[in-house]
Amino acid sequence: MKVLVTGGAGYIGSHAVRLLQERGHSVVVVDNLSYGHRSIVESTLRVPLYIVDIGNKEQIKNILQKENIEAVMHFSAYALVGESVTHPAKYYENNVQQTLNLLEVMRECGVLKIIFSSTCATYGVPAEIPICEICPQFPINPYGSSKLMVEQILRDFDAAYGMKFVSFRYFNAAGAHPLGDLGEAHSPETHLIPLILDAAAGRREDIKVFGQNYETPDGTCVRDYIHVMDIAEAHLLGLEYLANGGTSDFFNLGNGTGFSVLEVIEMAKKVSGKEFKVSMAARREGDPPVLVGSSDKVRRVLAWKPQFENLEKIMSDAWNWYHKGKAKLET
Repeated sequence: MKVLVTGGAGYIGSHAVRLLQERGHSVVVVDNLSYGHRSIVESTLRVPLYIVDIGNKEQIKNILQKENIEAVMHFSAYALVGESVTHPAKYYENNVQQTLNLLEVMRECGVLKIIFSSTCATYGVPAEIPICEICPQFPINPYGSSKLMVEQILRDFDAAYGMKFVSFRYFNAAGAHPLGDLGEAHSPETHLIPLILDAAAGRREDIKVFGQNYETPDGTCVRDYIHVMDIAEAHLLGLEYLANGGTSDFFNLGNGTGFSVLEVIEMAKKVSGKEFKVSMAARREGDPPVLVGSSDKVRRVLAWKPQFENLEKIMSDAWNWYHKGKAKLET
C-alpha cells in the first residue's frame, strides 16, 4: 500500500515509517520540520520528504495525487501541554484546523483511510483506573481538547463520507529503535525519560520530581510507559485492519502497568550506571496521581501484543539512542 505519513520526521512517525518499509509498504513523508528532523528522513529512512504544512490544501492535494496515496498515518501535531494552556490558538489552528484541511483534501482525492495519533489526554483526570475506551472524556488542557475535537470530526467524516479511521489514544511513548538510529529528540524536551537521561549524562544539573505525597506506593506520580516500537506496530495493525474492511474505532495504547517517577529514575541509574542529583519540587497543578490505561480492546480486536513491556528494555533502548543516534543528530 502507498502510505502518506504526516510528521514522519518526528519521534513516533519515524518509527512507523521504518516499520511500514519493513512490511513492504511504500512511504511518503510530509513534515514542516518545526519539530521533526530532515536528516532522519533523508539519510536514515531514505524516503521521499515533502516539507509542507498539512493544512496547505493545494500542495497536499498535489502530493496525494502525484504519489497515488491510498492511506494516511497522521502524526503531525503540537503536543506540549503547558504551551497549549498559554497559547491555545496555536493548538486549535494546527491540531484541529490543519487536520480538517487534510481530511477535506483526502476526501476530495478519494483517500478514505486514516490512522490518527490521539492521546490519553482526552480523558483528563480519569474517573477510574485502568482507563478504558468508554471512560468519560473531559480534557483539562487545550492539547487534549484539540485531539478530542479531531476524534469527533473523524466520526462525522465516517458517517457522512465513509472515511474509515483508527484512532490510537497513547499513554507515555518511550524508548527508541533497538538499532539506536531512531529515537526521541525534542526541543524543548518535556518528557520524563529523556530529561532523566540528560541528568545521567551530565547535561542537566538535576532531575526534578514534582510532588512526593500522592496516594501511590512511593508518593510520586505513576504513569503508563509504552515502547515506541509497540506503538508503531499498532499502527501497522490498524492499517491492515482498515484494509481488510474493519470499521472505524478508537483504541488505547498502553501497557496496563504503571511505574512511578522514582522507579523510572532508579531504572535510569541502573541502565546508565550513573548517579545524578534528584530534587524534590512542589506538585504541578493538574497532575493526576495515576494514569494507567487498559489495552484489552486493542489486544482483542487488532491482536496487538506488545513486545517491549519491560521498563528496563524501554530505558536501555532510550540510553542506546542517546549515545548513538541522538549524539549524531546533534553534531
